[in-house]
Amino acid sequence: MAGYYDLMTEEKIHIPTALDAPDTDVTPLTLSLLGQLLSLSRESGRRRMLQKLHKSDEASVHRMFNALQPGTYFMPHRHLDPIKDETILVMAGAMMFIEFTDEGEIARNILLQPGTEIFGVDVAPHVYHTYIPLKPDTLIFECKTGPYVAETDKNVPDWAPREGSPEAEPYLLNLIKVLAEQASVAAEQAKADEDKGKETKQ
Repeated sequence: MAGYYDLMTEEKIHIPTALDAPDTDVTPLTLSLLGQLLSLSRESGRRRMLQKLHKSDEASVHRMFNALQPGTYFMPHRHLDPIKDETILVMAGAMMFIEFTDEGEIARNILLQPGTEIFGVDVAPHVYHTYIPLKPDTLIFECKTGPYVAETDKNVPDWAPREGSPEAEPYLLNLIKVLAEQASVAAEQAKADEDKGKETKQ
């Protein structure tokens, strides 16, 4: 397949990590294009696949689709140096947005789902954050300030494991565990509040 960057996996198979933008002045955004992207994300060792719409890394605005599978790991990061704004819209599936304090504690999380009240986020450059896809074939559209330089695109804090490191998977699993525990506590509190309200009315 032409027009992508290659990643050599442990199985020694060439798998694309990002598809280049179509070389057209007007590009129809089709279900076939997204279907191919989702299919490639299932095969990728990273459990995700990017389809660029901007024609070069030097473009001032980057637009892209990202197909995600559960288990993919986005390093917690921000875009403060250089300053970059970032907007994410969830088009299919479901994704959890997590905001961190500067020390690495979870400040808040937001469930993003298409067709619901919250279907995306706009993130300021100084905010440490990550995303966790919750459903297979989650699809997002992302818009971010360019240009892209691999060494400076993301500001990753010292407390965040690097992608591909032995610490990455346990860190991700612990994040999911913490979120599940928080959801359980919130559900129990909501139930207690509901019961208390019923008692007050009686």
